Amino acid sequence: VARMSARLRRQAKRTDRITRYVQKVYPYAQITAKLLGEYEHDLSNIGSERDREMYLKLAEAELKAEFEGDLKEMTVTQGHILVKLIDRETGHTGYELVQQLRASFQAWMWQGIAKLFGQDLKGEYDPEGDDRLVESVVRRIQNGELATIPRAARTDKALARLEKRKARLQRRYGVATPV
Repeated sequence: VARMSARLRRQAKRTDRITRYVQKVYPYAQITAKLLGEYEHDLSNIGSERDREMYLKLAEAELKAEFEGDLKEMTVTQGHILVKLIDRETGHTGYELVQQLRASFQAWMWQGIAKLFGQDLKGEYDPEGDDRLVESVVRRIQNGELATIPRAARTDKALARLEKRKARLQRRYGVATPV
């Protein structure tokens, strides 16, 4: 009977954990990439700066309504993997996304908070280097070898919260929601 060495057991345990985490967060990365693509398309068609700001506030409210509860339940490692996968799906680091959707100061502040927890929003996804294991799990998911729990964007609960936020923002700014 062959026995695994302690080193191999630790490595197998780490691989299993990363696999479970990627299976959990990959659907979130896909939804985020889709939503961010929609936002970029919509923003390119909005001319007024005031309407753009209104749209960005609504987009932020939508993302919060959609993901806030789920994100609070994730571990730090799952969050780190999610940020890497969002970079993989969108081609933008977490820092760049915060900078686009909020402002440079906000991005700098969030980067500082991430650093306190040992993370880096400016870190890029590296499928050949540090993120080799994550990339192999994603490829297995894409090839149908591993299952993920599909998560539909815009849940009923998120839509209800979003409608409340839209109404509040529209009352405050008096601007019709850009479409």
